[in-house]
Amino acid sequence: METKVETKVITVQTVIKAPVKKVWRLWSEPDHIINWCSASDDWHTPIAENDLKVDGKFLMRMKARDGSSGFDFTGKYNKVELYKLINYVIDDGRKVHIIFEENNNETAVTESFEAENLNSVELQKKGWQAIMDSFKKYVETTINKVELHFEITINAIPEKVYKNMLDEKGYSEWTSVFTPTSRYIGTWEKGSKILFLGVDENGKAGGMVSQIRENIPNNYVGIDHVGLLQGDQEITSGPEVEKWCGVSENYTFTGNNGSTLLKVEVGTNDEFESYLLETYPKALQILKAICEK
Repeated sequence: METKVETKVITVQTVIKAPVKKVWRLWSEPDHIINWCSASDDWHTPIAENDLKVDGKFLMRMKARDGSSGFDFTGKYNKVELYKLINYVIDDGRKVHIIFEENNNETAVTESFEAENLNSVELQKKGWQAIMDSFKKYVETTINKVELHFEITINAIPEKVYKNMLDEKGYSEWTSVFTPTSRYIGTWEKGSKILFLGVDENGKAGGMVSQIRENIPNNYVGIDHVGLLQGDQEITSGPEVEKWCGVSENYTFTGNNGSTLLKVEVGTNDEFESYLLETYPKALQILKAICEK
């Protein structure tokens, strides 16, 4: 007679000072997942894909920042109740159950998962709790972030707008409104790292460390900002970085009889909201002039 081995279930939890709608969104959207899904500062999740629905699949590509190791965390959802619960099965067959409970503008998140056999229960609980704590910190430091929307019609086809917006010369011209020495290092390929650089009035170099979340040529570009650049140093954690965690830019190009409607979504914190409301329309006017030459 076979002896059935009882599966050990581990539970981790936290209480987040934010409404459940915000908690749910930051838990489930890939451009947010990449900013919190790690158990320590020397690991990160550069790529996340998430189809949050019954039979939908997810992928979190977790990597050591020094490139020494990494793995894909994948699975499929089998139950989703909006703002209440998420059940899924990891591709190795283990089940995970997550409950969201809101009370007085705070949200308790409880996550129970079946343990694997390679690592101790204590180590597994510590790792999953560390990710939960990272999520709590991320949500509570993004409360004051806002998303701005702009759009402009350019009398040029999407291919021309897309090219002029992204090539080195065009990018430096239209973003000169923000920084006269604006430029970038890297590529616009999906999943790649890109640095947005400039020199301030004091001659100090700085900028943003970012990742191209999506790039559909002539149609859509999505950028996530994951850190700051100070001189030659990339900073991806700490109080200053937390101000920008979860900030993204999205550009959509829609053609119409030889012209292009360019829609822009820009994330920022409230400290820079008025500045971007003033400067972004000016930058888009420069891009329009470049494309209509």
